[in-house]
Amino acid sequence: MTGSVITVAQQKGGSGKTTLAANLAVGFLQAGKSVALVDIDPQGSLGRWFMTRAEADPLLVDGLEFTTSSAWGISYECRKLSDRFDVVIVDTPPKADSDLRPALRVADLVVVPVATSQVDLWATEGVLDLAEREGKPALIVLNRGRPGTRLSQEVAEAAAKLDAMVATAQFANRVIYAEALGKGRGASEGARTPARDEVAALTAEVAQHLQAG
Repeated sequence: MTGSVITVAQQKGGSGKTTLAANLAVGFLQAGKSVALVDIDPQGSLGRWFMTRAEADPLLVDGLEFTTSSAWGISYECRKLSDRFDVVIVDTPPKADSDLRPALRVADLVVVPVATSQVDLWATEGVLDLAEREGKPALIVLNRGRPGTRLSQEVAEAAAKLDAMVATAQFANRVIYAEALGKGRGASEGARTPARDEVAALTAEVAQHLQAG
């Protein structure tokens, strides 16, 4: 049985794609799944996270693999990795054009992070349009949310009106996400915190969508 491919995509930079990709990877590892990461973003942030993690403790990358790929080579890379890993997570560059389409084409689920701002929400429409053209389900995930604020509520309501699913689970605006990423870790590793619960909830929700697909 081949593994599932998750493509994390958003045309606006700073939306939290790498944060989402890394924390989902750790979430699936904690759920007992093997995970492969593929970075097609030239900035290479996910690769830096993986190498920092491996250098901190080689045991932290048990069941986890990392590779890079070009846009045109992503289909081959994902096909090869999905034969060996339960989950393949693809981190993409911040754009929505023909270079992104191959990464959407191989996905079982497209995860679209949206920071809590109308500007980020507007930028989401291009990715959703491409995913729809490729016939791929898309899941909007609110990132750096501020629960209880008017803006957060407005963005959530506007996201629900787009032609895509909106995850019930979301990442709040917590310093631990940035701190953990810089250390090659996930926010769900270490002490029990609200972030740990958020990562677990999102991982479970993404897994449900993969199973339903």
